[in-house]
Amino acid sequence: MCRALPAVTEDIKWGHDLCFCVAERMFAVVNLEAPHAIAFKCTPESFGELIERPGIIPAPYMARNMWVMEQELGGVLSRRELEPLIKMSYDLVLARLPKSRRPGAAPRTGKRRQAAPRKR
Repeated sequence: MCRALPAVTEDIKWGHDLCFCVAERMFAVVNLEAPHAIAFKCTPESFGELIERPGIIPAPYMARNMWVMEQELGGVLSRRELEPLIKMSYDLVLARLPKSRRPGAAPRTGKRRQAAPRKR
């Protein structure tokens, strides 16, 4: 589901976490060790709603950035529920990127615009 989104890369960090990123910014993390927890970014509203559910907690180290963690992948959230939450996480991260770093942005040519002549 994460790989289906545009310009997603994946990398293993911290030895056992599969991180899904867009423009080098994480939007989802899956623990590769059982019970395969998943963490993702969400809105303040959905953060409050999700952590009310048993099995979903504020993500360690990332809760202040509105990340939640489902302690066992598929234990609380069905795939049908999880897919739009992952898409929302991707969109939240994408929205914070400069337009030049977003997928589909025109490549930078490396040329700088010339400064306008100064008036004296």
